[in-house]
Amino acid sequence: MWQELFQSGSLLLPESPSPAPLSAESGFPLSANILTLVFVLLLIMQLKRFFELVPSLLDSVFRARGSFQLENSYRLSHDRTVLSLTFIIPAVLLVFRYRLYNPAFLQGLDSNLYLAAVVGLALGYILLRLVLFLWLRPRKYRDQYNLAGRLFFTFFILLMLLVLTTVGICVLVGVNDFIIRDLIYIESAFVYGIFLVRRAQILSLFCNPFRTFLYLCGLEFFPTALLIVSAVVL
Repeated sequence: MWQELFQSGSLLLPESPSPAPLSAESGFPLSANILTLVFVLLLIMQLKRFFELVPSLLDSVFRARGSFQLENSYRLSHDRTVLSLTFIIPAVLLVFRYRLYNPAFLQGLDSNLYLAAVVGLALGYILLRLVLFLWLRPRKYRDQYNLAGRLFFTFFILLMLLVLTTVGICVLVGVNDFIIRDLIYIESAFVYGIFLVRRAQILSLFCNPFRTFLYLCGLEFFPTALLIVSAVVL
């Protein structure tokens, strides 16, 4: 009888060893923490200028004339450009944290390599926009053309302020990362749409509608489509 009891028993524990716990690589690597610290220090240094810029930045959203007034002030225009360059750091960190750009050729990389790739791609995207801007620059009406080009800095700052505020609130509330990523996409598309309208308004000051559309195709639609297609196809 005892022999039959022992033979009818079953093993409830798994035969294979349990998986190892996640390593610290699943969080922010040291390089990302360093970038975060650099951004915070740079933002603190520019905090006074930032608060002085806010009214002009918001005015550029609601009125096309607001962009002209901002550009007419050399100090405000310079501070705006420097601040926009500073916000490239959190933009890269958001892409890294929520995998906003995650094509197949970047999958499988460890955290440090993926962050380095995102930094390189961000610099490449900026360089592409700069090359297109210089290549398509007209011989006449360069002041209006340059104004339309520098408008990108203004709306990039506004986008980052909106996205960082949204992400901060979502993290505090405990929103799922996938929902946060979708919110970032939606807000980016919304701000980008307003930016295109304002840029078209400025370009239309010296271009007919067809030429304005061609400028938008070369300066905006092409680099943006290239970024999206590379994320989906590659």
